[in-house]
Amino acid sequence: MGWWERISSGLYRESGEVKTSALGVRIFPFLAWLPLVNRRTMKGDLLAGLTGAVMVLPQGVAFATIAGLPPEYGLYSAMIPAIVAALWGSSLHLVSGPTTAIAIVIYANLSAQAPPFSEPYVQMALNLTFLVGVMQFSMGLAKLGGMLNFVSHSVMSGFTTGAALLIATSQAGHFLGVHEPGAGSFVAAWGGILHRLPRTNLHVAAVAGATFLVALTIRKIDHRWPALLLAMVAGSFAAAFIGANEHGIALVGSLPGGFPPFTLPTLDFGDIRLLTPSAVAVAMLGLAEAASISRSIATRSEQRIDSNQEFIGQGLSNLVGSFFSSFASSGSFTRSGLNYESGARTPLAAVAAALFLIGILALVAPLTAFLPIPAMAGAILLVAWNLIDFTSIRHIWRAGASEMAVFSATFLATLLTNLEFAIFGGVMLSLLLYLRRTSHPHFVVLAPAPVANEAASDKRTLIEVTDGMTPECPQMKILRLDGSIFFGAVNHITDELHKFTESFPEQCHLLIVGSGVNFMDLSGCEMLFHERHSLLLSGRDLYLCSLKPEVAATMSRGPCGQAGRNNIFPNKAEAIRKIVTRLDPTRCRRCTQRVFAECACLAGGSHFVDGPCLIGDDLSYE
Repeated sequence: MGWWERISSGLYRESGEVKTSALGVRIFPFLAWLPLVNRRTMKGDLLAGLTGAVMVLPQGVAFATIAGLPPEYGLYSAMIPAIVAALWGSSLHLVSGPTTAIAIVIYANLSAQAPPFSEPYVQMALNLTFLVGVMQFSMGLAKLGGMLNFVSHSVMSGFTTGAALLIATSQAGHFLGVHEPGAGSFVAAWGGILHRLPRTNLHVAAVAGATFLVALTIRKIDHRWPALLLAMVAGSFAAAFIGANEHGIALVGSLPGGFPPFTLPTLDFGDIRLLTPSAVAVAMLGLAEAASISRSIATRSEQRIDSNQEFIGQGLSNLVGSFFSSFASSGSFTRSGLNYESGARTPLAAVAAALFLIGILALVAPLTAFLPIPAMAGAILLVAWNLIDFTSIRHIWRAGASEMAVFSATFLATLLTNLEFAIFGGVMLSLLLYLRRTSHPHFVVLAPAPVANEAASDKRTLIEVTDGMTPECPQMKILRLDGSIFFGAVNHITDELHKFTESFPEQCHLLIVGSGVNFMDLSGCEMLFHERHSLLLSGRDLYLCSLKPEVAATMSRGPCGQAGRNNIFPNKAEAIRKIVTRLDPTRCRRCTQRVFAECACLAGGSHFVDGPCLIGDDLSYE
């Protein structure tokens, strides 16, 4: 028995599977995967952890800069929060820490309240992180994981694409050597950059461009290599070769190494009121990122993800991280994907990555004094470029106008309005379009498929009438309703029924096949009752068949079920059999369509078709 197995000796085994008490796993979820760790899995986890630590070193510095914080805070955010999220989350491969999207949201919301990189700004970022952690943790305890179902893929894609352009905008000045703080909105920022373009520092642009090209080339050769780290080293050598001090190339300066310093959030009522809208946006964005990434990787690792536990894990990571100089964090797609591809088997890999980062930072912190800010700008531009998922955008374009509308609205709102409004606006537009679709259920006209010999088979098929060539009964219109009958759809259903009755006045009997109706409320039931009453006044009638049990139960309790019990049938065969007997026999005798097998029986057997009368339980309609 290995030492990890001895640590977990409180667990007991049954039928070869590790079992734990439900209460123990609920409080300490890492007890569920701890027994999986052995000498073989530990080797893969430690190797993946070392790779992740090297990867996050330049990313943490870049993301902190995007957020308007000193570079070391990006590294702090990849330490304690990553450990807590790994131990209290549900994913085996999710790696948490600083991310581009959250960094740009923090900068967009806090830069108007305090100067970026200043002490008040840093304190506001830590206070914001504390509030984010409280919100996420509370949502996890309340089991609100299903809320993320309302953040559609189109919303996230539109937001990340817009965030990528905002990131590029924030670094364009550093890239060209013409940066001036306080540029304002997206449009104003680019106006200022274009106005100062003639003053571009070519030496600064050369260092930034070289860093970008080196990172891009390395990424093309092998995406598993630490492209950003190697590119920043190349940028540092380029700046030293050119002469940083002589040509105005600013340097980052040395970072403090070691363990993250302890900090205390300083919140009063005014701070809470000021930061709450931003905290809600960051909390929802962080949860959406973590959940979507963990589910994406889980499809490859065949693991089941608990969204509520992920909420708790992310909430605790930000809550605890705010006391250790960390700004808001979430799951990282790049580092999580690399973690899985590097052979990680358990969350121990994410814990190891954070511990390795602490050790690496102690060694390389003095070397950051030679890191040029333009080199960081070049690396961040590559991060922004990789944030745009062109394949996903093409899929959204092909999906239809509604998905593209959600993407475009979220994208433009990200660029032109507050970022929290962009997310909420995209979600609201998605819901509105969804409600519009559900409030417009679709009617399909059906008719029996023509057969050569009605007596040859006891099964008939109702097919969709699309070309007008399939014969229909002159006295009966058969419709299949695909969609729910609820308060938001009653007006549309009423309008469609009126169109059919006005367009086909001779078809006095209207049969609605309800196999496609998943839900009905009282408003829908009352609408059917009133529509049948109106049809009866004009000498017509309305029938229903093939209802699902839930819908039939609703109708039995409502007015339409009580008043029209004889017009509701369990299946299509019985409905047609009973309705045919209510047709006008005089018109039936003159009819040449003969769409139903039951038509033969109206004339006493073989008057219309040869063969026996097929009225009975043996005949069915599919």
